[in-house]
Amino acid sequence: MANPIKMIKKVELTEEQKMSQSLESLLGEVAQNKDSLLETLHLLQELHNSGILEAAGSLVKAKEKVAKIAVGQMTREPVTNILNNTMAAGGALATLDPEMTKKLMGSVAKGLAKAEQGLQSNSKVGILDLIKVLNDPDINRAIGFGLNLLKGIGEGLKG
Repeated sequence: MANPIKMIKKVELTEEQKMSQSLESLLGEVAQNKDSLLETLHLLQELHNSGILEAAGSLVKAKEKVAKIAVGQMTREPVTNILNNTMAAGGALATLDPEMTKKLMGSVAKGLAKAEQGLQSNSKVGILDLIKVLNDPDINRAIGFGLNLLKGIGEGLKG
């Protein structure tokens, strides 16, 4: 029978051996990723040649000053107004029926195309023309929609 192990020897590497292993590991990684490393070096060279790398380095060095300026700009009233208006518009859009919005946007596009045609024809519209077009079902529908839209806006402005 074998003798039981009574003592375990811990092998400790010298600093030189540790560095040698690290270098071997690093060289293996470099060899495996040669193409991507070369591409990265070319990119860094281009960034250096264009001055972007230096600008980015300066930006990082001045990060506290840059952050202070950015926060100062973000808290200006016009910026906060934009953010508040965007959030309010987003909230309003969330309440709208997407199908109705899609239909309305399509109608607006079609209306703009018709308006462009009208501009191209350069025809004059008289009072009798306005009275006649009220019988057109498309125009009547659009006028009714507009009047109801205005009524809803007025009701919303009341409260």
